Amino acid sequence: MDSINLMMEEHQYILRMLKIVRKACIGIMNGDTINYEDFDKMIDFIKNYSDNHHHGKEEKLLFNKIVEHLGALGNKLITHGMMVEHDMGRLYIRELISSLERTKQGDEESRIDVIANAISYTHHMKRHIDKEDSVIYTFARRQLPTEILEKVNNDTINFEESASKNGTQEHYISLLESLEKKYLS
Repeated sequence: MDSINLMMEEHQYILRMLKIVRKACIGIMNGDTINYEDFDKMIDFIKNYSDNHHHGKEEKLLFNKIVEHLGALGNKLITHGMMVEHDMGRLYIRELISSLERTKQGDEESRIDVIANAISYTHHMKRHIDKEDSVIYTFARRQLPTEILEKVNNDTINFEESASKNGTQEHYISLLESLEKKYLS
């Protein structure tokens, strides 16, 4: 297994979800009622697939090896770059959840906060994914010793085996596809 290729494939699923989030926000902007159930599904995907599953692999398996083995530059790229960006994405999602709750409680003005946080998250994640795919992963492949990359690959196999017992990939890809049918067809 090539763990970096797998992470890049997962980015494609995440980008597909970002299109759905954007389309749902366009509906809100055009006066549609907020579909809280669908937003719960989008947030579930973002928190559990994008963040816990995908970012979990990056943070636990790849990024720590970059920091550990690639000195000051590796530390700067990860600690002051990618980890800060992961936290920024989490902040947008916390704010989205909060604004959805306020809107659900009757605060109509918070509809703009729903859109602002959701769209800010989509813009942030598109830039973040591009940076990981074109810079961070390339840097890791070029600079990490082969035996470290093999360790990351083997750890990724174990991570995925554990996740497959829970049906993580299948569940979230199915959820993604159902939302795509509703919002992008």
